[in-house]
Amino acid sequence: MEQNIPVPDFTPVMVIAGLLALAPYIGAAFFAGRGEGCARRWPVSAQVLLPGLLCVPYLMIALTVGSFRWQWLAVYVFVPMGVAALMVVRNRMPGRSWGDGIEFLILAVLGLAVDLRWFEGAWPAHLAAFNKVLLVDAGIYGFVALRQLEGVGFDLRLRGRDVGIGLREFVFYLPVALALGLEMGFLHRHGFGEGVGAVALRFAGAWVFTFFLIAVPEELFFRGWLQNLLERHIGRWAALGTASILFGLAHFNKRAVQFNWQYVLMAAIAGLFYGRAWRQDRRVVASAVTHATVDAVWSLWLR
Repeated sequence: MEQNIPVPDFTPVMVIAGLLALAPYIGAAFFAGRGEGCARRWPVSAQVLLPGLLCVPYLMIALTVGSFRWQWLAVYVFVPMGVAALMVVRNRMPGRSWGDGIEFLILAVLGLAVDLRWFEGAWPAHLAAFNKVLLVDAGIYGFVALRQLEGVGFDLRLRGRDVGIGLREFVFYLPVALALGLEMGFLHRHGFGEGVGAVALRFAGAWVFTFFLIAVPEELFFRGWLQNLLERHIGRWAALGTASILFGLAHFNKRAVQFNWQYVLMAAIAGLFYGRAWRQDRRVVASAVTHATVDAVWSLWLR
C-alpha cells in the first residue's frame, strides 16, 4: 500500500463516510425500480457532474487520517464522471453495436481497476474496501440511473425462492469443488473445533460480510451486467461460459504472487453455478446466496 500511516480502526467520520459510500449501493438494491433511468431526466451537465460527489467519502477518510493526495481526489471525481459521460454518449448512440461497445468498455475499466487494485493505494489497508464500493457505485449510477439496463435483477429484497435457487446451486457445486480442490491440494479440510453455537455464529458473520461486500458486488458485475450483455450477442450458454471464464481469470492474483491457475480454475467452475443461479430468475440475490455460501464454507473450513 502506498500509505503507511497508523490509522484507528473506526472513528465517527469513518462510519459516516462508510454510510455515504454504501448509500447508492443500498438504495439501488432495496428500492429497485425507483432509481432506474431517473438521471436521464436531468440536464446533461447534471448527469455527468453528479457522480463526482463520490469523492466525498475519500475526502472524509483522507483528511481524517492525514493521507490526502490530489491525484486520488482526481481519481474519485473523474472516474465516476467519465463513466457517466460515456453512458450519456451511449444513450445518444443510434447504433446498437457502438452503444454495446461503450458498455463493455466501462465494464473493462471498472473490472480492471478493482482486480488490479489500481486505486487501493489511496486507502489505509483496512479501509481498502471503500475503493470497490465507490467503483460499484459508479457502475450503478451508469447502468441503473442512466442506462436503465434491463434484466439485471439487482434487487436484494430476499425471497424464499432466491434462497432455494442459491442453495441448490451450492449443493450442485460442492461435490465438484471438493473432488477437484482436494485432489489439487487447493482445499484443505479443517475440523469445526468449537461448539455448535460458536460455529453457527462464525458462519453467520462470515456469510453476511461476504454477501454484502464481496458476493453482491461481484455478482452484479459478472452476472447482472457482463453475462446479461453477453447474452444479447452470443447467446445464453456461450455468455454463461464466457462470464465464468472471465470471473475465474479475475482471481489470477489471489493468494499468490504469480498466476494462480488453481484459483482461476476453481473460480471459473464456481462461476458456472453462480451464473446458473442468476439466470434462473435473473436475480443477482440468488447467485449472491450461492457465492456467499461457497466463500463462507471455504474460508472457515476448507482454506
